[in-house]
Amino acid sequence: MKSFKIPKSPDDTVKDILLFLLKNEKVGSIFALSKVHNNNHAYTLITDKELLSNITPTYPLMLANAGKMISRLTMIEAVKSPVAVVLRPCELRALFELVKLEQAKLDNLLFVSFTCGGVFPIKTKKDGLENKLKEYWENVKTGEDFQELRESCRICENFVPDNADIILQLAGNDTNTGTSVLIKTEKGAGFLEGIRDQFDEGSLESTTLDTIRGKRKERKQKTFADLKTEDFGIEGLINIFGRCINCHACSKACPACYCKLCYFESADSESDPSTFEIELKKRKAIRLPADTVFYHLGRLTHVGFTCVGCGMCSDVCPTNIPVSTIFSKVSERIQKAFEYTPGKDLEEKVPMSIFEMKEFEDVED
Repeated sequence: MKSFKIPKSPDDTVKDILLFLLKNEKVGSIFALSKVHNNNHAYTLITDKELLSNITPTYPLMLANAGKMISRLTMIEAVKSPVAVVLRPCELRALFELVKLEQAKLDNLLFVSFTCGGVFPIKTKKDGLENKLKEYWENVKTGEDFQELRESCRICENFVPDNADIILQLAGNDTNTGTSVLIKTEKGAGFLEGIRDQFDEGSLESTTLDTIRGKRKERKQKTFADLKTEDFGIEGLINIFGRCINCHACSKACPACYCKLCYFESADSESDPSTFEIELKKRKAIRLPADTVFYHLGRLTHVGFTCVGCGMCSDVCPTNIPVSTIFSKVSERIQKAFEYTPGKDLEEKVPMSIFEMKEFEDVED
């Protein structure tokens, strides 16, 4: 695999690559996280070379799963001129799942990604995220646990972007001395033709990444064991999901929730006064809003195969329900049963969309 090193920080390395692509008219625009007015951040689509100075692609904040943003950009039709898209691994995997579900198109997209150290919860931005960046990058280098990150990031084993064309090696690397870049695909090599006279040989995997993956796997096993979903029962489900206020923020933030009309936002899901009267006669009191457990079980049924564990659902929950951790634990068992890793292989169909005559023959009637 071709590689080269730029003696700059990760963000400046990405800027150099994207500036090369724009200057040489290899792409028409850039999609990346950027700093906007008042020190805020937002995903932006850029065509002006001067505005590349504002991009902050490796800034440890995920305001939305950008896979969903690219879906909205390409759902109706593919982009007509090449776009360089900078995504985190879970955002890229989410996009690939959305392509399988016919919610996005990959034509004319060049993917730049990096081995990911994780992101902070969105609320950390208000609590002084800038003061935590030095410690964050030290943890990216060593792979040690950083408790202030999203829980989903602390237990993520899929932090290496399998499907990117160009990959920056961040996790497990000291970026103070420069940033290593790998060209993973022929498409990536074609776009970067001319950026260097000579290239080195590099490898994406390493013992350092294996060590980081092992540490995260251990944390995940402990987190899942502490959650004890197998002991929930109806009372456990009510205790956890009963504090849901039915805002549906989790489904809005989730890249895998793609239904044009969600049952839980349709008139069919609303209860009329007679229904409440019948329930009150039987139970003397009812919890409002109603059916919050049903809502979360319904959503889990829909996204169990395609959940990429990005953590957006937990991050936006106003009542601090550990939605992502619960969904990740259950989804892992579903995905393992079908030997399916969401977003890894574009040619592998979502299990729920296909039928196998001899599937689960060992399951008794």
